[in-house]
Amino acid sequence: MARERASSGLPMMDDSLFVGPRIPDEIKRMIPHLTSIDKALFRKILQVIISVFEGKVPDNGLLQELQSDAVTEETLSCLYAGLYCLLRSALRLPQTSLKPDRFKSDLTELKVPGELIPDLSSIVFGEKRSAFDAAALKNRNHLPSLDSLRWRVDVAISTSSLSRVLEPSVLMEMKLSDGKIHTFEVPLSKFHELRYNVAYVLKEMEEVEKKNILKIQD
Repeated sequence: MARERASSGLPMMDDSLFVGPRIPDEIKRMIPHLTSIDKALFRKILQVIISVFEGKVPDNGLLQELQSDAVTEETLSCLYAGLYCLLRSALRLPQTSLKPDRFKSDLTELKVPGELIPDLSSIVFGEKRSAFDAAALKNRNHLPSLDSLRWRVDVAISTSSLSRVLEPSVLMEMKLSDGKIHTFEVPLSKFHELRYNVAYVLKEMEEVEKKNILKIQD
């Protein structure tokens, strides 16, 4: 959904909503339920979502309270999925690009009831925001990083087919952050190819850093 703004008598396309140019189905299905939701139930759902954002397991007592409230399991699932999607979309954006005024304006355009907006804003812009960001960074899917790299040069003096070889090779041992150790042999030609490509990438990075568009203006 895009908003139009008049300028010199001509319509102009403004930024899309913070949930993206296409409103997720979870949010679309949730909106009709928000008009009739009990505020106490709404806040209980938010408490569960906050626990998830903090990387914690939701309180069993709170989950039992939700299941005992006078709503169907389908409605409860719809509300949870929609609110989670809505808040996650907002928290993924840096605070420098998503301001409180824009957030409230977008919620109004999504037809979120006005009395529910302050609770949603307090989650996105409240004091727990840093805890949410830290938990998301810790629990994200990522590949293991390189902890250490050891190497040595070996020279094959002879093989079963040749009596004199004297061909050097590089034996490498990589230790990853998940504790795994990988050992492999690199022929000298491939080692020089690796060395050249690393130097080429570093040179390209230096050239990119010189571009004016990447320089921070005071």
